[in-house]
Amino acid sequence: MANRVVFAPEAEAQLVSIHRYIAGAAGPAAAFAFTTAIVDDCESFTTFPRRGTRRDDLRRGLRTIGFRRRVTIAFDVVGETVSILGIFYGGQDVEGALRRDDEQ
Repeated sequence: MANRVVFAPEAEAQLVSIHRYIAGAAGPAAAFAFTTAIVDDCESFTTFPRRGTRRDDLRRGLRTIGFRRRVTIAFDVVGETVSILGIFYGGQDVEGALRRDDEQ
């Protein structure tokens, strides 16, 4: 069981970008509801942090999990901390963004 969830700056920026996109397409209330649900889902990793699919092929310890069929959340668990590394919407290149530079 993890004690805390932290968001990398890249993940925070992606969340803001998702919010802006949805606000433009469906309005601010829909954007707020969707991005709040993503954050709530990420914060639930304190209960069961090692869920999702392991993606050691991209980065040792990396896990990904889908959210409402449109979002991929990338994270790792180190000790008692879950680090949200990326929040990818739609067809964004998850693999390209998360592959370590020394492995490319």
